[in-house]
Amino acid sequence: MEEERIKVLSFPSDSPPLSIIAAAKIAGIALPTQTSTSGSLTLSFSNGLELHGNYVILRYIGRVAAIRNFYGDDAFHAAQIDEWLEYAPTLLLGSEFENACSYMDIYMEKRTFFVSHSFSIADIAIWSGLAGAGQRWESLRKSSKYRNLVRWYNSVSAEYSDALNEVTALYVGKKGLGKQVAAKPKEQKSADGNSSDKVNLGSRPSSEIDLPYAELGKVRLRFAPEPSGYLHIGHSKAALLNQYFAQRYQGEVILRFDDTNPTKESNEFVENLIKDVETLGIKYQKITYTSDYFPKLMDMAEKLIKEGKAYVDDTPREQMQKERMDGIESKCRSNSVEENLKLWKEMIAGSERGLQCCLRGKLDMQDPNKSLRDPVYYRCNPVPHHRIGAKYKLYPTYDFACPFVDAEEGITHALRSSEYHDRNAQYYRIQEDMGMRKVHIYEFSRLNMVYTLLSKRKLLWFVQNGKVDGWDDPRFPTVQGIVRRGLKIEALIQFILEQGASKNLNLMEWDKLWTINKKIIDPVCPRHTAVIEERKVLLTLTDGPDEPFVRIIPRHKKYDGAGEKATTFTKRIWIDYADAEYISVNEEVTLMDWGNAIVKEIIKDQDGNITQLVGVLHLQGSVKTTKLKLTWLAETSELVNLSLVEFDYLITKKKLEEGEDFLDALNPCTKKETAAIGDSNIRNLKQGEILQLERKGYFRCDVPFVRPSKPVVLIAIPDGRQQSMLK
Repeated sequence: MEEERIKVLSFPSDSPPLSIIAAAKIAGIALPTQTSTSGSLTLSFSNGLELHGNYVILRYIGRVAAIRNFYGDDAFHAAQIDEWLEYAPTLLLGSEFENACSYMDIYMEKRTFFVSHSFSIADIAIWSGLAGAGQRWESLRKSSKYRNLVRWYNSVSAEYSDALNEVTALYVGKKGLGKQVAAKPKEQKSADGNSSDKVNLGSRPSSEIDLPYAELGKVRLRFAPEPSGYLHIGHSKAALLNQYFAQRYQGEVILRFDDTNPTKESNEFVENLIKDVETLGIKYQKITYTSDYFPKLMDMAEKLIKEGKAYVDDTPREQMQKERMDGIESKCRSNSVEENLKLWKEMIAGSERGLQCCLRGKLDMQDPNKSLRDPVYYRCNPVPHHRIGAKYKLYPTYDFACPFVDAEEGITHALRSSEYHDRNAQYYRIQEDMGMRKVHIYEFSRLNMVYTLLSKRKLLWFVQNGKVDGWDDPRFPTVQGIVRRGLKIEALIQFILEQGASKNLNLMEWDKLWTINKKIIDPVCPRHTAVIEERKVLLTLTDGPDEPFVRIIPRHKKYDGAGEKATTFTKRIWIDYADAEYISVNEEVTLMDWGNAIVKEIIKDQDGNITQLVGVLHLQGSVKTTKLKLTWLAETSELVNLSLVEFDYLITKKKLEEGEDFLDALNPCTKKETAAIGDSNIRNLKQGEILQLERKGYFRCDVPFVRPSKPVVLIAIPDGRQQSMLK
């Protein structure tokens, strides 16, 4: 290969080319280095040819590296990369540094990479410039000033920590990015091959966990959801941990659908699981299905029957369960191979006799671990499969299919939550009986959230009984549900990865997740104004403008990227009744984005309810001296009808105890809709856009403006500390 002809990279000792060295490290290109006596930057080749200049050499690395789109996927993207390479030195010099950071922060607001959708040498050039800035960048990085740029920088630092840790340690003089990944795993301490160290999987991990027996470049993992529901927050942890370890060991992840139960599964669930996995940013190598392996699984089952390692049992299910608990062998356990094969064919045919039977593994009925007491391998089920129709009348169990398909697909490590711990021995024993390669199990703790049901069976009950609008209902812990409620995927990823691969069982608070989310949305989401419709109060400013006028003001005073909005000023303005109640006669108040006013008269009806206020402007008054800062809306025909929707937990208990029926803990009131009016700019909101209603909180636009008679639906986003409006 061309890069094997590289002889040496020479550079001045006081200015090492971080971008070139980092690019070569990431690309796995051998790049011998030496300091230059001539003071020039030169890449020398064994045939005597040379290249000179930082970005000339970086472009060369980009072209020869075996990394997809490293120098763009077409001529246009390559030209964009060139543009950033030329711009990088100017951006990151002297007094322009913070201006450059501000520009890049705005540029990266809705981007993952600097060019197109792929990591490229443009990202390396910018990353190297920031890393090379040392303490100047580190101090900005710790602040919340350039959130989008820091997000991108931390993401690159985490994903390519192997190479970048080494580069910064050698050439920047500090570790900076966290622990370097060793090529060989640490010696394992526990009997089951699992380390019990705690890991922080954030962008700057303080410690890391090794996969047992893992080798760089050879790790293959799988995320294998059952297509019987939508992806929820618990599944998200498994998916993200698989991706983390794949990236850390330069391996790959397979997305596999464990579709062995046609009664529960459907194509709708498959399609939405793919959508949710991609929403999480999981980079899977390919999609497979357990049903792809049904013929091979049938052959394996028959092989085990012939070897006396499996038998057909017609014991009624309840009796079989009791016998397993008591360690009593089935009367069918001693059947001959011929009898078992005969009944096996009845099962395959789905005959009346076959439907009475199941196939069990002949393991150990006296083992203290009850999962080893002859588990069921196959059950009859005449329901057609969502992918392959009515071809089969029997289907393998998860316990039988999973160890087979894992080994068949070359999986090196199967990540499973610790709730399956007792079944690990079963998994290994079944693989051993099959004569297949051993797959190492790695355990992590299941993610449990307060006031939350993660059982797909229980969530399905809410869907089927009309208690929610569907699997994407904002009350649901599904990825689609919490995104619809206003959670940024970035916050979910940060929340899950901060827990790491710890095996400690935790009951997590939603407040922590929503607090992370607030820190992400607050610096950038636009501000708008709303007044609650019920009992809204008209404030007449006697010296206000005779003719309405409009000012253009920022949608976010500290973030230009949020754009601008038009605010109308008139003599007659609406305020919330809740605010009017606190106002006294002759009190000076502040009208936000306008100035001060003095309320001269409070008019009430016969029941003592405030119906009108009369006041005068006092724009020269000090905002600092007023007690009340009021949101308001001009009385115009341009105001937008709103429906503010807030949700609460579906159940009233933080945690259901084992055996406790969730139906006994249903929350009777989980949704509240409040009519309001909003400023005219709200008609321009797009579905999914997040905003803050001043003094009311954060909202996500669920239904945008269609016509005046149809309200814009805004879903309230928890911020981690607000008391629910439903209380």
